[in-house]
Amino acid sequence: MSTPAPPPTAFALDRRLDADTLPVGDLALSSVHLMDDARFPWLILVPRRPGLVEITDLDEADAQALMAEIRVASRVLLEVARPDKVNVGALGNIVSQLHVHVLARFASDPAWPGPAWGHGARIPYPPHAAPALLERLRAAFAAA
Repeated sequence: MSTPAPPPTAFALDRRLDADTLPVGDLALSSVHLMDDARFPWLILVPRRPGLVEITDLDEADAQALMAEIRVASRVLLEVARPDKVNVGALGNIVSQLHVHVLARFASDPAWPGPAWGHGARIPYPPHAAPALLERLRAAFAAA
């Protein structure tokens, strides 16, 4: 019988999240990333704690901090994108590393009113659009 690998000792962003997102910056607990999908303004919060899979893996203080950061990210998206609705979810079915999706939704988006997860193929931001959106997001987080 094999022995399970020990949990990681340092935080590292899952390679799939790293490949599919653009870095926005860091909050007290979470690393914030923009999903590189021009169809939906979509933030990913990743608590910088190694080995976490579920929200319930967080200790009480970190769980409270994550909820506060979800609220901040939601307000940032409401300000920057002016969506009809903000969806929040922590699925982890494909990427097991604990991460929370904060997703701006519009009645006109291609997945409305259904879930955006798994709807069609991701469309990366054009090279001119990503830097401008990242700048607006960073300014909104700085002011939050």
